[in-house]
Amino acid sequence: MSVARIRCPRLPRHTTRGYSTTTDTVRDDLRNLLRHTAQPVAVVTSLMPEGSTSNSPLSKFHGATLSSFSSIAMDPHPLVAFSLRVPSRMATSLKNAHDHWPSHMVVNILSAAQVDIAVKFSRVDLHPHPFSEVPYFLTKEGLPVLEHSLGALSCKLVASSWPLHDLAALSEGSSKQEAVWDGEGVASELFIARVTRVEPILERSKDDISRTLPLLYHHRAYSTTGDIPKSNARKQ
Repeated sequence: MSVARIRCPRLPRHTTRGYSTTTDTVRDDLRNLLRHTAQPVAVVTSLMPEGSTSNSPLSKFHGATLSSFSSIAMDPHPLVAFSLRVPSRMATSLKNAHDHWPSHMVVNILSAAQVDIAVKFSRVDLHPHPFSEVPYFLTKEGLPVLEHSLGALSCKLVASSWPLHDLAALSEGSSKQEAVWDGEGVASELFIARVTRVEPILERSKDDISRTLPLLYHHRAYSTTGDIPKSNARKQ
């Protein structure tokens, strides 16, 4: 796999429409800006809720490619955060996780060699049983870790998810009954989790550099890192 050098994209020029703070305008402007930034690609894996119908032992696992994932704190506790569209099987899986479990999920940070993995866990319509198509091993809690990932984090939720469509609930706390989303677009919920363990990953092949590089999403396509040309890297 060849790795292209990073080219600094030219940001779009401001239009003459003037500044606007309507939700639709801000959303579109933010989406356009974020296309110029590279986001890490991760797959969260968990166990399906007890009592789920099962025709295969693999169906007790569930995984989903995350469209947003970030490390948000190191001290006093290492924390990560991501959002999920609702309703979704992954959101249901995490909401049904037992509090006494040491870990509720594994966040698999994908390498540049795992584009197919990202696709399989993002297109359930095309890949309804992704765990039958990808190699994995289990943590001591029985959670799947995707082989050849750049890294894998066992995590435990710190609280219930936060409904991002109901900002009043965020400001007033969980005592307020969650409002049902009936607007346009897709509703999402925020999940914050404490990293309980960094899972050991099998030794990466030195012959395949793509296994040592992160998988990124940039300009609606999968990409990875590359060297910045020295002429651009020099301080002006």
